[in-house]
Amino acid sequence: MTTKPASIRDVAERAGVSPATVSNVLGGRKPVNAALAERVREAARSLGYEADRAASLLRTGKARIIAVLVPDLDNPFFTSVVSAIETSLRDQGYEIIVASSNGSEATELSRLSAMLAWRPAGFVVLPCSDDFPARSRIEQAKIPYVIADRITRAPTADTVSVDNEDAGAIGARHLIENGHRNILVAASVLDLGNIRERCEGVAAVLAQQGLAASRIETGGDFETASARLSRWLDDNTPPTAILALTNFTTLGVLAALAERQIAIPQSISLIGFDDYAWMRARATPLTAISQPVQEIGEAIWARLKARIEGDTSPPAHIQLKCTLKVRASTASLSPTDSFSTGAV
Repeated sequence: MTTKPASIRDVAERAGVSPATVSNVLGGRKPVNAALAERVREAARSLGYEADRAASLLRTGKARIIAVLVPDLDNPFFTSVVSAIETSLRDQGYEIIVASSNGSEATELSRLSAMLAWRPAGFVVLPCSDDFPARSRIEQAKIPYVIADRITRAPTADTVSVDNEDAGAIGARHLIENGHRNILVAASVLDLGNIRERCEGVAAVLAQQGLAASRIETGGDFETASARLSRWLDDNTPPTAILALTNFTTLGVLAALAERQIAIPQSISLIGFDDYAWMRARATPLTAISQPVQEIGEAIWARLKARIEGDTSPPAHIQLKCTLKVRASTASLSPTDSFSTGAV
């Protein structure tokens, strides 16, 4: 015998509330007392109730879906941001769909167009380039959107990013304070504005001391970063410290140093970028510039939700601060151990 699926009225009866209250809780339409909302969600779980998304689409013309497009799903930073967004909109009646542009503007446009076919309520894009030419496609669709991380030129939408210049500066300042003068900056792709800004933050701090760091562009993936750093180390005088400006450059530095059995921090100090559990689980935990991923997700959702609900105020451009997590991978040098180099 086939069991009839639970209805919204069944949930209302189990929770002791009206069907309208159930709709408000599960659809995120109006705020409901936290204890009452939990009672409704528990009733829905116990009955196995599933909201009729198709009916909602017919009523509103838009699915209660948030679309998120990122440059690369292999990069743990991007997947962490997706997770933070998902956590922020949990229990608010929205689902999330995610796609990757694989670092290609053509693919970005194709994926974006495919996701727009779902008629999402809102869009979050972490562009693969500064230009983000696919932006016009979202604006034509008149769907609220937020741009995050890689902020495009002259943005006409809400943006959420970190203060990248300050992020570079706090790493450089820590190394200078610990006596380092021969510093190598490992930057991924200098065509990206956020990476250039991190380099500018480093350069500004060093310039105050009359110094300039060496710099290498490592590329956007681990294998390329490892190979380029290996060649650089073979061809140049080793620095006393390396400042990596992305998580993949951090991994590339670690691989290149391990191949040469260069000890951290006895021979070379290292500051990594982003802060993951594996960085703390090493025999030598890594000093790291930590991006506030959860706060990024919360800020993205706050702006997008406001737009979905009709906010027509001018675009907001939110910048969050990174923090430095000091651990054992950076050591202090005496004045005789350090010297300056020219910029590369």
